[in-house]
Amino acid sequence: MKLAMIGLGKMGGNMAARLLRHKIEVVGYDFNQEFISNLVQKEGMIAASSVQDVVNKLGENKTGENNSAGQKIVWLMLPAGEITENQIKDLIPLLNKGDIIVDGGNSNYKHSQRRGAMLAELGIGFIDCGTSGGVWGLDNGYCLMYGGDKQYADVLAPYAQALTHADRGWAHVGPVGSGHFTKMLHNGIEYGMMQAFAEGLDLLKGKEEFNLDLAQITELWRHGSVVRSWLLDLTAEALKNDQTLEGIAPYVADSGEGRWTVVEAVEQGVAAPVLTVALQARFRSQDADGYSYKLLSLMRNAFGGHAVKKN
Repeated sequence: MKLAMIGLGKMGGNMAARLLRHKIEVVGYDFNQEFISNLVQKEGMIAASSVQDVVNKLGENKTGENNSAGQKIVWLMLPAGEITENQIKDLIPLLNKGDIIVDGGNSNYKHSQRRGAMLAELGIGFIDCGTSGGVWGLDNGYCLMYGGDKQYADVLAPYAQALTHADRGWAHVGPVGSGHFTKMLHNGIEYGMMQAFAEGLDLLKGKEEFNLDLAQITELWRHGSVVRSWLLDLTAEALKNDQTLEGIAPYVADSGEGRWTVVEAVEQGVAAPVLTVALQARFRSQDADGYSYKLLSLMRNAFGGHAVKKN
């Protein structure tokens, strides 16, 4: 078994390493030569110097003989948007009918539907694969939710088994686009869960008269509680080392999936207040200027003569 991995950052690099540890050959390429060198030295990955070289080496067997007619699988772990779009366009003239491109990044599902239709016209298979597991996936396995035609999804199954837990943690969820759609909603739910934990723990911390130990409480909740989860596990471990969080700025980035989830709710006419407010809370954390709050203070002063706190 053999595939190519383009994009060897935190996710792609660890996924390549896990495949290699499961005796699957990986041809790897990234603009960052250090990423390539590390995987070659530590895991035995086959290095490629360009996209063309990726495809060439995919067509070679272990003796170096060319077998370009064999089915090739190219797995992309790249940022969503233009980078992924351009990489797919660069691959098209290098691949044959029946070859497969897997987009394992966080692309918009509508873009995946368009790309899948375009590649289908050329006879090239396309799988959109939502990937979860973070930096822990190398050791613990990933969660893969992918969409595409069954003939291509079946080819991907043994690779998915290596990346996950063989009998769980992976599924062919539907047609092209459904994998990234499922991952989009997965991340929207994640926003809501994280926000709920953050608000609840903030309230616990604020009850100063009880002097509550957040590390003790989150550890307690990991055992038998209905709110136990991997997010809680990670939070409990972090709070054991530091409960003040003085070295962390109150700024939370957001990714495309959270925004796309809220847009999807509007388009479907489905109420999703928790997911929407969780996203907007992140927007608020990013507002260093706080202009709307300044306006609120100004209005209170104007109509009621309330004091305005100066910087």
